Amino acid sequence: MRSIWKGSIAFGLVNVPVRVYSATEDHDLELHQVHDKDGGRIRYQRRCEVCGRQVDYDHIDKAYEHGDQTVVLTEDDLSVLPEERSREIEVLEFVPSSQIDPIMFARSYFLVPDAKAVKAYALLRRTLSDTDQTAVVQFTLRRRTRLGALRVRGKVLLLQGLLWDDEVREAEFPELDENTSVSSKEREMAASLVQTLSGEFTPEKFTDEYQDQLHRLVEAKLEQGAALDTEATFGRNGEEEGGEVVDLMEALRRSVENSRTSRGGGKKPAKKAAKKAASSTAKAGRKGASTSGTTRSGSTRSGSAQSGSSKSGRSGESSHKTAPSKRSKRAS
Repeated sequence: MRSIWKGSIAFGLVNVPVRVYSATEDHDLELHQVHDKDGGRIRYQRRCEVCGRQVDYDHIDKAYEHGDQTVVLTEDDLSVLPEERSREIEVLEFVPSSQIDPIMFARSYFLVPDAKAVKAYALLRRTLSDTDQTAVVQFTLRRRTRLGALRVRGKVLLLQGLLWDDEVREAEFPELDENTSVSSKEREMAASLVQTLSGEFTPEKFTDEYQDQLHRLVEAKLEQGAALDTEATFGRNGEEEGGEVVDLMEALRRSVENSRTSRGGGKKPAKKAAKKAASSTAKAGRKGASTSGTTRSGSTRSGSAQSGSSKSGRSGESSHKTAPSKRSKRAS
């Protein structure tokens, strides 16, 4: 792992040199854009609108448009800004960890101490852990002054970038101002569903299903090429229908039952079990009645064959030929 920045944590007169590493990484499969006609790679070029030539990064400056005026900022202009030259992660204050709204969190970074600053690093880490405090810090990274939260994660100090206050939008939606009444029964049922689905958060048990399927698709394409049958590989998904408006209480009740069954914590509803038992009993009854009817029919035919004063032997012979045919149909 390569460090992306070097600086120091400064709080009071204490200075802790650290190296900064990215704490997260993207697991998405990297895909390129290609021409659908011939598979050629699509590339974007940086062209000047004035001369029409392709421009290298070394010859690109920044600019800000203000009405009909444009302010150009060169590399020299930006490099002289005081904050750009700062290599300090300045501790501004210590606050209770619970006071920082998670919506403000941005990217995360590991801070690893320099070999000569291990003791000071360990002292800061232990202090934050014992007091359950988070250090609010300010630092400059990639030409941006950033606000951050410095906290403990296991054995390492974690620096999490924070959004500035004016970067978080207010949740102003007319639907949220409507007066909605919720019955106590609905609240109890909802609480029951929450309790049924409660557990410890273990992130490793959750998977990115889209990326898993994307990897499978690529592997299948590598093996089978253009002959890949997508439906045979992934199955066919029907189009999603619009959401059905259902009774809230009924939806909650069914959700609780389904979650209990799926977690093995409950039995099938008694109504379904009774219905299944009744169905089995009815089938058994029909089967018994059918067997009984066949026996009586055979007995009648037998009596008729024995009494045959008015029937010919040919008619009795025909009757005996028909009986095996009926039994054969029932057996099949």
